[in-house]
Amino acid sequence: MPRPKLLLPALLTIVGVAVLCTLGTWQWLRMSEKRFFIERLEAQAKAAPVQLSANGGWPKLDLTRAQAKGSYLDGMASVRTTIAAGPPGSRQLSGFGRWIFQGFRLDDGMTILVNRGFVPESRFAAIAPATGAATVTGYLRAAETRNSFTPADLPQQREFYTRDPEAIAAALGIGAVAPLYLEAERQGDGLTPPAGVDVNELIARIPDNHLQYALTWWGLALTLIGVFAAYALQARRRPDPEG
Repeated sequence: MPRPKLLLPALLTIVGVAVLCTLGTWQWLRMSEKRFFIERLEAQAKAAPVQLSANGGWPKLDLTRAQAKGSYLDGMASVRTTIAAGPPGSRQLSGFGRWIFQGFRLDDGMTILVNRGFVPESRFAAIAPATGAATVTGYLRAAETRNSFTPADLPQQREFYTRDPEAIAAALGIGAVAPLYLEAERQGDGLTPPAGVDVNELIARIPDNHLQYALTWWGLALTLIGVFAAYALQARRRPDPEG
């Protein structure tokens, strides 16, 4: 039996190991980025909120803690969503329901949309628009983007499937609004709708499996090296009939 050729298996092994190591390194870098993001959120949760003003520079970072002082505008819209049940011990509404959006005019004239919180579908009919002066503390969020699986919005019914401030404001007849919306912090027990965001539960929900993924890719690279080494050793032990 002729001795197996090693050149092609060696080349394939080199390519495979390079790909697997690249994937592992990418997950390692993503882990650093994710942990930096989580640490920023934790710091934001403890820090004093940024005061929103039409005259001042607005923070550009998603999930910056901020506070708006002004009054709610008439009318509200909803964004359909589904929230998974929280971990044991968490107190939050979950299931199929809607985010409640309403216009909010700052004392100096700027208008921003406020996501007042989540309402289960079975309790949506009982929710009324907020009225009067208020101070809302929460987190600035960037508009969500649509994809090919996102259902079409129903602006005539003020019903949406993405949290898009511009589209929602148009349906509410508000006009120009800030490009970011304010996601209100949770007030009370978290079981009374609309229930705002609890940043600690939000942080706990952020997946951080990148180290596991990196070790998996690197482990596969080592396994591939081991397979090739065993194959090459076996090939060297075979007698060469032409020798």
